[in-house]
Amino acid sequence: MSAPECRPLAPLPTVILGAFAGGMGWGIRGQYGHETGAMIAGLLLSLTLILAICPGLPAAVSLRAVAWGTAAIGFGGSMTYGQTVGLTHDAELVGNWAALRWGLLGLALKGGLWIGFAGLFLGLGLGGVRHRSRDIAAAMAVALALCAAGIWLFNEPFEPARKILPKIYFSDDWRWEPGALLKPRREVWGGYLFALLSMTAYAAWRGDWLAVRLAGWGALGGAMGFPLGQCLQAGHAWNREFFRTGAWAEWDRVINWWNFMETTFGAVMGATLAVGLWRNRGLIQAADHSPPAESLAPVVEWPLLGLHLGLLTLAEFSSVAWVDAVYDFGLLLGLLPVVLIAEGRWAPALLALPITALPICGKTLGSLAYEQNALPRELGWALLVAVPLIGVTVLALKLRRRAAVPGATAQEVLSPALLVTAWLYFGLNYAFFRFPWPWAEWTARTPNALVYTVCLAGLTWLALRKPSGQPAAAGRP
Repeated sequence: MSAPECRPLAPLPTVILGAFAGGMGWGIRGQYGHETGAMIAGLLLSLTLILAICPGLPAAVSLRAVAWGTAAIGFGGSMTYGQTVGLTHDAELVGNWAALRWGLLGLALKGGLWIGFAGLFLGLGLGGVRHRSRDIAAAMAVALALCAAGIWLFNEPFEPARKILPKIYFSDDWRWEPGALLKPRREVWGGYLFALLSMTAYAAWRGDWLAVRLAGWGALGGAMGFPLGQCLQAGHAWNREFFRTGAWAEWDRVINWWNFMETTFGAVMGATLAVGLWRNRGLIQAADHSPPAESLAPVVEWPLLGLHLGLLTLAEFSSVAWVDAVYDFGLLLGLLPVVLIAEGRWAPALLALPITALPICGKTLGSLAYEQNALPRELGWALLVAVPLIGVTVLALKLRRRAAVPGATAQEVLSPALLVTAWLYFGLNYAFFRFPWPWAEWTARTPNALVYTVCLAGLTWLALRKPSGQPAAAGRP
């Protein structure tokens, strides 16, 4: 284990780039939803933070950290939050300060748990402790057991037909709207609380203090970002008359307040994680992941990758009851990936690039070619699925081979990954937005698209940047 020469950017540009990656990634997530959509933000943010803070990190280590950060940010997608947001801005509750406070508290809790997992697993990849697949599998098994216990303790009883809900409940219920016809949602935040504490305790037991600290910074970023973002949307809902007059009236017509809430959430959590990693950059270590005898054998790695890919595809694009029962829950969806990433040779690159892109490409195709009939289906399959997936698969294989070269650094491997994925997800989302060019008539998509354009410019600069004093590139395979 050794400490790499990091050559970090200054704190301010690091924080701004973290905000760009988190804001664009989480804002784009809003079009694609929940676990797999959140992985866009996890991927862009992990790539950005490592390139900004430690571009000299060994390439194989950096790929593993990026893959873990990408997979883990998807865990929290199973926590329902739509009705929690509703407590702060639904028309029936505007003016109810108690509901506003309770809703914002619920968003802080759920946001903190969601991003806490991302920080924890990013730290597991950067802290210099070698976490083998069996270690991660055992720790996740304990976390899942404690998750069930936490749901039982905090999120039960749940019998909406009899109007029986948990004592601590952050979705809409009859306490706020007596006599209303409601459809309460099942909450699982208690289980996620226990699971996050369990995995953080595992990291502490292994002496991985960077992971422990980043779990805290991630929780802080999520706990601030979600309610701060929602304050924008709630402020609009609580002051509609103000936005119907004067200069604001014209702007209000083209502002998607929900998407700006998501973008703000992502920007705050991305900036906060950037601060956390920059302040703790001295704990970044280069654990040795090279001994092949201790890596997953291909006969294990490839079938498990195939199993995950098959289950993910079924869960996203079909309706198979037993698959939905397993892969609709974020901790179970992420179980195989985080175990494979620990010691897989090819899993980190493939999970971070093509497998993360698959649901996004598919959902873009479904929206444009099947729901909106905006382009022929054959053309949609070619442009939105075949070309991007083949491209990122080839890139993943090349980067994995490059990472195996002795002396290869994060700068060599993560820079092309950031450049390609930032433009890929920006482009897919721009198509999803129906190409809101700023010189055309503005729609509710245009302001967000402009914000993402600024973010993309910053990430492109980082991907193309050559740190001063960067050593010569390692030899190619």
